[in-house]
Amino acid sequence: MHGTHNTQLAERPSETDGTITRSQTLLFAASVGIIVTNLFAPQTLVGLIGPSLGAAASESGLVSMATLLGYAAGLFFLVPLSDLVENRGLVLRMLSAAALAAAIASFAPSASSLLAVLFVLGAACSCIQVLVPVAASMAPPGQDGRVIGDVMSGLMIGILLSRPLASFVADAFGWRAFYGISAAALALLAILLGLTLPRRRPLAHSSYAALLVSLFELLRQEPVLRRHALTASLVMATFSVFWTAVALRLATPPFELGQRGIALFALVGAGGAAATPIFGRAGDRGFTRPATVLCHLGLIAALGLAAWAGATAAGGAWLPLVLMGVSAVLLDVGVTGDQTLGRRAINLLRPKARGRINGLFVGIFFIGGAVGSLLAGIAWAWGGWNGVCAAGAVFGIAALVVDWVG
Repeated sequence: MHGTHNTQLAERPSETDGTITRSQTLLFAASVGIIVTNLFAPQTLVGLIGPSLGAAASESGLVSMATLLGYAAGLFFLVPLSDLVENRGLVLRMLSAAALAAAIASFAPSASSLLAVLFVLGAACSCIQVLVPVAASMAPPGQDGRVIGDVMSGLMIGILLSRPLASFVADAFGWRAFYGISAAALALLAILLGLTLPRRRPLAHSSYAALLVSLFELLRQEPVLRRHALTASLVMATFSVFWTAVALRLATPPFELGQRGIALFALVGAGGAAATPIFGRAGDRGFTRPATVLCHLGLIAALGLAAWAGATAAGGAWLPLVLMGVSAVLLDVGVTGDQTLGRRAINLLRPKARGRINGLFVGIFFIGGAVGSLLAGIAWAWGGWNGVCAAGAVFGIAALVVDWVG
């Protein structure tokens, strides 16, 4: 069976039917943006989900972890299939599974059943990392950075809007409504992509087990992958430190924002995603290294500005709030720029291993995000907002050190 399958792969090398169009690029960007909302929305729904299902306070945090754990599992065990099986069919099967899981989540009767379903939902959402390499493979020669930047802008907008969007929907209709809406959106995406996505057959000739083992070999053999994955991880840690703790700071004087106000503030950061295509084009023109350094310097500046904005404990709130918003945009520009430049660099490494390389890259930077989330609470308890900003700045400085060493 494996022999027949490998022969078919050998006869049909990596291919896509045609070159990517502007409308297809927009569809890719919208798709990854819609899918990724399922990964971050639970962070803002925990306070509603736990009590409604009778979960203890100590168990409620598992809700926000379930989709991320599932996503990590999908990156390491499902995304490598994109280097072995036809990608269009793989995307449609994963999207269908995600839509079904979201629909079941909207009716979950208990915390344990919801956790299991959210794990499956997170794993299925890893189809994002199948879609991005497909988009890159469809790009005209020399324009893959532009295409990746455009698609990544959709991804980052989805990440940045997921929390306020979930808050608004849950506030109006309840948390179950969010998953019902998500299920419908994922099903619609499956239909649209089924009608428009070209077939892409990979070049790999290995078995599935060999592909999994090769993840470690790829990481060992590719210094560009190691370097960009490490800086992406550090940058994602900075992102998580800020966005995990900023709600705590905004709820205290002089800001004193309620839940809706904090949700509106989260919308401000979405402006940072507008810079994503710029970084993609900078990579195409050979400016990957200086642009990456600029992103990391921007992160450090953003944390310094945020510390200054949050230093006031009383008095007028408008100027500090504006400065905090500027720091959020600057931070997100740095994060999206680093992600775009890093993803472009790794997609140029090995066409046969694009799926596995993307899975490694994203899996490693999600580890950084998890570490940042963990340290945000510790830093807040230890040193308040200044402690949070200092922790984020340390990650940014570490990314600069990696740039220098690299």
